[in-house]
Amino acid sequence: MNHKEIIDKLRDDENYYGEFGQQFLSNSNIKTLLSDPINLYVPTKKTTAMLIGGYFHTIILEPEKVKNFRVIESSSRNTKQYKEISGGELCLLQQEADKINLMTDKLLKNKFVETLITGTNIIYEEPAMATIHEQKWKAKADIINYDENLVIDLKTTNDVDNFRFSAKKYNYDSQAFIYNKLFGFEMIFIVMDKNTHQIKICDCSPQFLERGEEKVIKAVEAFVLHHKTENFDPTQYFTNETLT
Repeated sequence: MNHKEIIDKLRDDENYYGEFGQQFLSNSNIKTLLSDPINLYVPTKKTTAMLIGGYFHTIILEPEKVKNFRVIESSSRNTKQYKEISGGELCLLQQEADKINLMTDKLLKNKFVETLITGTNIIYEEPAMATIHEQKWKAKADIINYDENLVIDLKTTNDVDNFRFSAKKYNYDSQAFIYNKLFGFEMIFIVMDKNTHQIKICDCSPQFLERGEEKVIKAVEAFVLHHKTENFDPTQYFTNETLT
């Protein structure tokens, strides 16, 4: 399978997130590889934050898929009504959907944001694949703006003024490094505060990208050791640190 065929196959979410896509590493693997690498391929449980973030992205980038989200009119996920309707599935509350719809409306009414994420030379949900530090990596860009040569990622946060701390905690630094390598463009984040609806546009410093690469290098080392080393015994694995 040539590069174009792989990219075409990765456009399908079932392939990207399914068995085919597991032959590649991605930024979503960074956290596990740095903290619990032996469980790299153990499925993670979807959280409310992931569901809300997915809905926010879908409204803006793939509105035709919004119908795939189940939305329930309920005050909380603890009510009898929610439990009966959801059948154990994690669903959006109507109040959450309403809040995201309002956020989306305010984001798209910002003229500068509009110029960045809409236009004829802009594409959404574009996959890429390349080798970084001798391992195959994949990524799917929220937005690529070919007029400005930018890869753009949409983020929500509870406190936009402290987004720089979230960027480190949630490995947006390694994401920026990986996307820069795979797409060849500078990466920026369009961030919206979920509470105040304040918008912040964040670019990435060389130091931010360097920190991201350091994480990628450590993640690759953990991946090779735990998943590519013959006769590796995880029960004998340990790390060491000099406390200061």
